[in-house]
Amino acid sequence: MNKLNVVVSLITKENDYQLEQAASAEAAAAKLGANVQIVYAGNDAVQQTQQILAFIQDPAKRPDAILAEPVGTSMEQIARAAVRAGIGWAIINSSAEYLTELRRQAKIPVFSVLSDHEAIGKIQGQQMAALLGDSGNVLYIEGPSVRDVAKLRTKGMLASKPPGVSVKSIKGDWTQQSGFNAVKSWLALTTSRQMKINLIACQNDDMAVGARRAFEELGDLQERDAWLHLPLTGCDGVPRAGQEWVRQKRMTATVIAPALIGEAMQILAAAMNSGSQPPERTVISPTSYPAVEDLRTGQAQGANA
Repeated sequence: MNKLNVVVSLITKENDYQLEQAASAEAAAAKLGANVQIVYAGNDAVQQTQQILAFIQDPAKRPDAILAEPVGTSMEQIARAAVRAGIGWAIINSSAEYLTELRRQAKIPVFSVLSDHEAIGKIQGQQMAALLGDSGNVLYIEGPSVRDVAKLRTKGMLASKPPGVSVKSIKGDWTQQSGFNAVKSWLALTTSRQMKINLIACQNDDMAVGARRAFEELGDLQERDAWLHLPLTGCDGVPRAGQEWVRQKRMTATVIAPALIGEAMQILAAAMNSGSQPPERTVISPTSYPAVEDLRTGQAQGANA
């Protein structure tokens, strides 16, 4: 078999989890003896579509497979174009109902690998219960609702948080700057002072650190310190980012969602070697960092001090 050539399409460079995805792709490629080309969409769904189409439409550029983590929707038409061109297709971290039908026609691997985003949300809800008890107010920074990632994380959180915990949601786009902007805009509203917030939870670690920076820049030192002493949680748990920020006490907790591209590369290579379709959907389970029980007993509290 010739050397495997793979294109990996990621959302943005301005996100530690996306960089971890890229690192896992490169590590897997080295292990498999494959070539991998990584492109970033700059958080722009149109640009991502154009980037991928450039590989599909030019025979000289066509890879053996494309692994795509979509900015917006799950890119059904792009997937169909890839398969028609004889290019394997994997959708990363997104549900794609069209895969079942597409796999019936495809002679090349078509599959998905994703984190269990509802379970991620449920762990965040459990962390809220461990840190707040039965009641409290949470400022919750969500990712863009155009993707099911944010919707499923919210669904899981709402299902597992204590009924007495109220949630105020604001929006970001997975980057640190968006977490900073979201909190800064919210603090400018008079209503932000009327709701006594007890915890800040974010759907990823980058937005959590951006939120923290917004609190650090407050001119009123008493107000600044009050915000910075509140528990702050995130998701993704990249070893050199989210997990490290928890160890540094910049965050209270995170949810570890392992990088998926390396796993997808292994699945792809095995399928190409065997000439068979891999499982349609591979779901990777998350874990709390630190353990929820440690948060409950107070062993990990005070992380924002």
